[in-house]
Parts: sequence; structure tokens; C-alpha cells
Amino acid sequence: MEGTASVVGSGPNGLAAAVVLARAGLRVTVWEVAETPGGATRSARSLAPDAVTDLGSAVHPFGIASPLFSRLPLHRYGLEWLHPKVPMAHPLDGRPAALLERSLGETCRGLGRDGRAWAAVHRSVVRTWDHIVPGVLGPLLRIPEHPVAMAAFGARGVWPAAALATAAFRDEPARALFAGSAAHGVLPLTRPLTASFGILFGAAGHATGWPVARGGSQAIADALVADLNEHDGIVLTGVQVSDLAQVCPADVVLLDLTPRQVLALTEQALPRSYARALARWRYGSATYKIDYLLDGPVPWADERVQGAGTVHVGGTLGQLSAAEADVYAGRHPDRPFVLVAQQGAADPSRAPTGKQVLWAYAHTPHGSPVPIGHRIDAQIERFAPGFRDRVTARLETTPADLERMNANLVGGDIGGGAMDGLQQVFRPVRKAVPYATGVPGMFLCSSSTPPGGGVHGMCGFHAARAALKDLARRRHTTPQPSGPAAQPTTHPPVDRIHQ
Repeated sequence: MEGTASVVGSGPNGLAAAVVLARAGLRVTVWEVAETPGGATRSARSLAPDAVTDLGSAVHPFGIASPLFSRLPLHRYGLEWLHPKVPMAHPLDGRPAALLERSLGETCRGLGRDGRAWAAVHRSVVRTWDHIVPGVLGPLLRIPEHPVAMAAFGARGVWPAAALATAAFRDEPARALFAGSAAHGVLPLTRPLTASFGILFGAAGHATGWPVARGGSQAIADALVADLNEHDGIVLTGVQVSDLAQVCPADVVLLDLTPRQVLALTEQALPRSYARALARWRYGSATYKIDYLLDGPVPWADERVQGAGTVHVGGTLGQLSAAEADVYAGRHPDRPFVLVAQQGAADPSRAPTGKQVLWAYAHTPHGSPVPIGHRIDAQIERFAPGFRDRVTARLETTPADLERMNANLVGGDIGGGAMDGLQQVFRPVRKAVPYATGVPGMFLCSSSTPPGGGVHGMCGFHAARAALKDLARRRHTTPQPSGPAAQPTTHPPVDRIHQ
């Protein structure tokens, strides 16, 4: 298909959309305000010149499982998934940690009398993983391609995570292990549908793992840019798009932006009903992040945890549930749920020999200015006595810092908007095609659209497919150009082009 496309924003969804459009034959330009493509999927050497830290995303269970990424030859451009010995561990006070092993059977054996129950909750999703993933990584309001598999998953996923964990498991290790995965939904674990996060993340560990990208998450963005370049697309960095005229004329415009940025850029062009709906969009709880450089491995009380790529630090189901409820209510828990990534367990190149980079974040109320670094330290120290003594450098990133790094992370919300209530189904508005803005040729492709947050590129994939279908329809009914605008394009200096 001939034509031109402009994509505003080079996060994984913007780049995914650009790749799909370029592979369909359009001449694609991506516009990015930062100096480096990738959005929240970037890496840097913030702690030391020889230590790689991930600025945003770190571990990628749905990157490796993404139907789009798995179809693209991203390995040709240097993307390599590395797996730790243990996908995830959940330490507990005074007892061995619960481990999510790659093997479902090994995990069940480690959970003792709850092993059968763990298998009952996860086995069907693991067995039908290739059918489940396309279903959950797309709009919910559609007839699934594999309805039986999706129905079986939905029957358990509709439960509140705390209720399912309590009903299905008898002992704390299995309950806590499930709750830690469910907390990725950034919602109180007493809310309906939160069990779906626990099941999906647990099943992902067994089906395809929780890997990291060799050399840093930047490798994902770099591989997408390389694929785009191979299909004659370009990325322009260091460009602030403040007017749609900057990115036009174009047959299609895709916006890797959340509703706040969309309104700031396009409100006058949007249908009033759509603009009003975007103005009602609610952002979710925030993230408070710390990067550490250690002079050795984390001294976990259970040494097996050192082999885990991800560690959920939150204690028991009850403690974790209370912490997430506090955050949702706007309070700062004394013992927050802390997600720790030990990328070095899979990728030793992240730090010099003998040292370790540690990536950690805790949930905190939206936009909170309260520093909680000491609470994160204390939670890790709780399960790894002597941890503080290993820290040689640290960098705290507040919710405001995250938003300054990437305007899509409004108030520190890394998911593009709250995943509760109707927003879990209707993202960002109630429309048959949720990516369409009502402006001919203009589509939204950020994590504020289905399926939501995560590094999987599927928001961009679905938005690009909707844009291509719309372009074909418009050309069939209206032969003359009919893109969102017809103003001349002004390109920045050539050294801003990433190829």
C-alpha cells in the first residue's frame, strides 16, 4: 500500500505501529522528543560508566510472548532474550522463599500440598498459551479466536486475587507467590479481575519465561528501529511536536500518547464527545524507582533467591494486599510491595565482575512527592540482612522524575492509565474501534488503548492495523487525499535521524 504515515512517540507501541505501517508499504516517519528512541524502554549508564541500568522497563514476560515481536526478525538486529535460572522468587519471613520455576512441575513440587492447586489454577493457561496470549493482548470487546481457552481463563481470572488465593491455596508460600504476580495490576487485590494478572504472569513464567534483553531494555527499541529503517522508515529525535502541522501532510497519523498529551496536541481537531471522554481519563497509582550498584550479590536470607531474575518483596498475602490497598487509597504503606529485578542473574554483562546492578520500584500514590526510598531499602533488608552495606551507588527516581523523563508517565503512572472499573475494558473510550479518534486518519496507539501497559507492542500493532483498514476504506470511497491535515512537513537537522 502506498502512502505516508507519521507516528508521534517512539515508545515500544509507537515503534511497533511504525514497523507494521512500513512493512505494509507506507513511508513512515516517527517523531520523538527525547534524544534516544524507546520511551520507557531505554537503558543508560546512570550509576557508573561500566554499569547498565534500565530507565523504565526491565523484565519482559510479555515481550518474549508478544505475537508481534515473535513474528518480527528482531534477533537479526541484536535482540536476544536471556533467562535467569528462576523467573521469579517471593521471599518470606523465617521460612524458605516461594519460587516460580520455569517448570510447572518443579514449581508444584516446591509448593508442597498446594502443588496440585497451583497446577489446577495455571495448567490450562500454560497448555493453551499460544491461544491465550493473542486473546488477552488485544481489545476485550471482540469475539476471541479461541473462545474455549479464553472462557476457561476468564472463569478464574474474574475473581479478586486475594479471594482466589485464599480459596485455592492452604499455605502462605503459594498464596504469596500468586499475590505478587497479581500485584502487577497495580490495584487492590480485593478487586474483581485482579486474579487474571496473577494467572497470566504465573503462566508466563512456565510457558515462555520472564527474560531480560541482553545489554539492556534499549535493545528492544533498537531492534524495532533497525527493522523500521530496513523498510525505509526513519525516527527523528529531539523534536517536540506541539502542532499537528509539524507531522503533516500524512495519510495516517498515529499518536503514542496518553489522553492528556492527545488533548494538548489535538483538542481543537477532535470531536467534542471524544475530547470530553478523554478529559475524564483517570491515571493510576505511581511508581517510585531506585537503581542500585552493589559490591556483590544481594545477601538474601534464602540463597536460592540470588538466581531469580525478579523478586517480589512484600511478605505474606495479607501484608501485600494491605500495602496495595493503602496505595490505592492515597496512603503510603510502611511496608510497600517492592518489585526487584536482578538482571545480572541472566545477563552478567550489566555490571563489572563482582558487582551487581539492582533495579527496584514500589507502588506509591499517584503523583506523590513523598520520598519512600528508605522504605524500599528496609523491605529489601528485611529479607536480605546486610543489603544496605552492599550498596556503593544509588539513584532514586520519583514519580515526577519519571514524568520528566517521559511525558506519558503522568504522575508516575507507568501503565498509561488506571486498569480499574470501565477503564479495564474501555480504553480510552467506549468505541467499537478503540484506537480511532474520530478524526479521519488519526489513531491512538499508546498503552492507554487495549491491551494496556507492558512492553509487547500490541497497542501499536492493533492501532496500525486499524489505520491501514481505515486508509483502504477512505481511498475506496474518496479518491483524493484525505489525511488528518495538509500542512507542509518541516524536518529537523539530518543528525537527528536514527538509522
